[in-house]
Amino acid sequence: MKIVVLVKEVPDTWGDRVLNLETGLADRAASEAVLDEIGERAIEVALSYADEHDDAEVVLLSMAPESAAATIRKGLAMGAASAVHIVDEALHGADLSLTSEVLAAALRKAGFDLVITGNQSTDGVAGVLPAMIAERLGIPQLTALTEVTIEAERVSGRRVTDVATMQVSAPLPALVSITEALPDARFPNFKGIMAAKKKPYETWSLADLEIDGERVDVPRSIMTAIAERPPRQAGVKIVDEGDAGQKLADFLRENRLA
Repeated sequence: MKIVVLVKEVPDTWGDRVLNLETGLADRAASEAVLDEIGERAIEVALSYADEHDDAEVVLLSMAPESAAATIRKGLAMGAASAVHIVDEALHGADLSLTSEVLAAALRKAGFDLVITGNQSTDGVAGVLPAMIAERLGIPQLTALTEVTIEAERVSGRRVTDVATMQVSAPLPALVSITEALPDARFPNFKGIMAAKKKPYETWSLADLEIDGERVDVPRSIMTAIAERPPRQAGVKIVDEGDAGQKLADFLRENRLA
């Protein structure tokens, strides 16, 4: 079984998040670049299956600048067998429509039985990319899973919503996205780090995917405005002088919170 895991380099969630007010894009230099945690959990799901099945192959797929190579190799150090890195200047600032088209084309070229990804990245937090990729590929999608069971010809899992818990399943090939309810990822050990340097690592361009680089320059979404978030204002402090309850009630009523 060939399992392709989609991974992404993102600004460290513990660092400052800054937007470029001219382009509307995240300022990648504002904090350390790391492998997205939800992507690491997706790798762990794939590797846990591969640990028990010798015929399983785990491949990483990422669309990122050339500088992300070191970050992607962390997934190889964790245990993935190989990686495919899509690099092209025309993809700088790509929106979800273009990203889904490119990743779907790469998946067709690489081949797969199962695609595993996080439900949403920690930088864009869009949450629709897995569904968009599955739609372009014409395969079943099981999204936002809190449990995953992989079998030879099927994949199944549990999805928790506000009103119910659903058990879902689909025949392979299929795509699943996972939530943070899945286990933490394993840490790369020294042996894995050294082995990662020799594992297959391919770099593809838009030309390799037979996508016209000039066509992708056409805007698919338009940013209408961007502004820096205003600083948080100080809250209201209520001093209890025997009437704190009334003051609190008045505050809630005046702000339409009650």
